[in-house]
Amino acid sequence: MARAKPLQLLVAFSLVVCFYVFFRSFGAVTVPGKPENQHKADPKDANFELTGEPEGVLWRADDYAADNPNSPRINATLLALVRNSELTGMIQSMRDLERTWNHKFNYPWTFFNDEPFSEEFKRLTRAETKAKCNYEVIPKQHWAVPSWINNDLFAESAQMLKEQEIQYGNLVSYHQMCRWNSGMFYKHPALANTRYYWRVEPKVHFFCDVDYDVFRYMEDHNKTYGFTINLYDDPKSITSLWPETEKFISAHPEYLNPNNAMDWVTDDTRRPAHNKKANGYSTCHFWSNFEIADMDVWRGQAYEDYFNHLDRAGGFFYERWGDAPVHSIALGLFEDKSRIHWFRDIGYQHIPYFNCPNSPKCKGCQTGLFTDGDKFLFEEDCRPNWFKYVGKG
Repeated sequence: MARAKPLQLLVAFSLVVCFYVFFRSFGAVTVPGKPENQHKADPKDANFELTGEPEGVLWRADDYAADNPNSPRINATLLALVRNSELTGMIQSMRDLERTWNHKFNYPWTFFNDEPFSEEFKRLTRAETKAKCNYEVIPKQHWAVPSWINNDLFAESAQMLKEQEIQYGNLVSYHQMCRWNSGMFYKHPALANTRYYWRVEPKVHFFCDVDYDVFRYMEDHNKTYGFTINLYDDPKSITSLWPETEKFISAHPEYLNPNNAMDWVTDDTRRPAHNKKANGYSTCHFWSNFEIADMDVWRGQAYEDYFNHLDRAGGFFYERWGDAPVHSIALGLFEDKSRIHWFRDIGYQHIPYFNCPNSPKCKGCQTGLFTDGDKFLFEEDCRPNWFKYVGKG
């Protein structure tokens, strides 16, 4: 066998060195169509458990025709706060929810805006459903910045929130939206005779066929609030929310429910830094872009007094108190935790988080995947705390 010549050996050695330097500097070559970092669901995620419908009597889609005045529908609505410019995203959400649920039950849609809806918005949204559509303008007194808010202090606070990189913290409209969703929407005259609502935002997805009347389920099983996703909030955005809540509790201990979820609200074991920065609040909250709820909870005296206390404290504008933590704290303290329901069977996505159950009724999402975003987002899942202190019901 012939021996390699010195020049050939030198060339071979040089190629080896070049490949070594390339891979150390740039990593492995990514094959087109095969991402280097594919998202994988946690095999311990509760959504890997086989998911069926809730237990108990369920109302099926019999006699729910849109034009049936004697249908079993109760006083409930699909509710959306949306701008004319969000029409495309709203149509996407409507198509998903109509396909998976509402084409069977035909509950009305109620759209809210701080300005009149365009004729195009009305025409195109009506085309997506057989159900009745209502288009409502928010009263100015419900949307405007309250008179007791100091505009100079708000401008200074908004700048600080921006510098702290708190999302939307410098947008007046975002603060107004959070306040409206927290304590104003259910006071709109159009909802005076409505008890239950399912909140729907633009650009969300629904993945699973739901074959029972969810509003009837809430009423028949004495549930007041339903959620899909449970997250941690940014503690920098709500530093005084819990201290203000403690002041309120001290003044009104009678509002605390004996079967409350205080442990979930104040947990300091899973993410102690969050609890510390939020001055005693775990920051866990139900992600309220999806919520199926009984407005009698918000209309009750406990919540009304709590909201008014927070409203006067100014944190909806001087900080970035969102409706999600405000609703969640109130539910955790003033409501019987057994009346709060995890709709594990409703597949849902609001970027970047999912609720994707293990069910043959679901398609289009990856079972058990919590997020398809950056890896650090997996830390934002607070469902394990809810399951620990309350359960999966």
